[in-house]
Amino acid sequence: MSTVEIGAKDVKALRERTGAGMMDCKKALTEAEGDVEKAIEILRLKQGKKIQDLGERTATEGTIQAYVHAGAKVGVLIEVDCNTDFVATNDDFTSFARDIAMQIAATPTIRYVSRDDVPAQEREAEARIYEQEAADKPENVRERIIEGKLDAWYKTIALLEQEMHNPKFEGKTVQQLRDELTAKTGENVVIRRFVRFAVGQ
Repeated sequence: MSTVEIGAKDVKALRERTGAGMMDCKKALTEAEGDVEKAIEILRLKQGKKIQDLGERTATEGTIQAYVHAGAKVGVLIEVDCNTDFVATNDDFTSFARDIAMQIAATPTIRYVSRDDVPAQEREAEARIYEQEAADKPENVRERIIEGKLDAWYKTIALLEQEMHNPKFEGKTVQQLRDELTAKTGENVVIRRFVRFAVGQ
């Protein structure tokens, strides 16, 4: 199986089972030729105790956190789920949810949790704009230019790809923080949904 055949859904599913990073999951799936169980084994060999097979354990516990910005003009509600009520009440877990709520409050462009949630028609419309912009470039580089611009666009609208604004996180993305929390708690940490309110919008 070639890299092309390993879809975003497969990578996402492996990430949810193991808590490993996106690129690590993609590499493991490629190496395992798409075999999920073999990919988990590869990840465990490479990353040791950090990787756990969370299996199909659904995230049915969790927390809802709210953040209202000073001046009460912007507010966010976020739901972050996990596997057990023990972790749901854990300080690290609730702090993570609050930190992510603050990130959303500070970033009005965020509309989706991950790039997989972006509707195909919205992605295609954006890609058409980039195709027109790259029309005068040599054909062999056009595709890379379009992909690069799409990646940059995803970073503005998809929460998991956002770099945290707070300097204490040293430029880590929301996904990296989620992966760290998954590894630390041994549970499936899922940012389920969020809503951002702004006065007058």
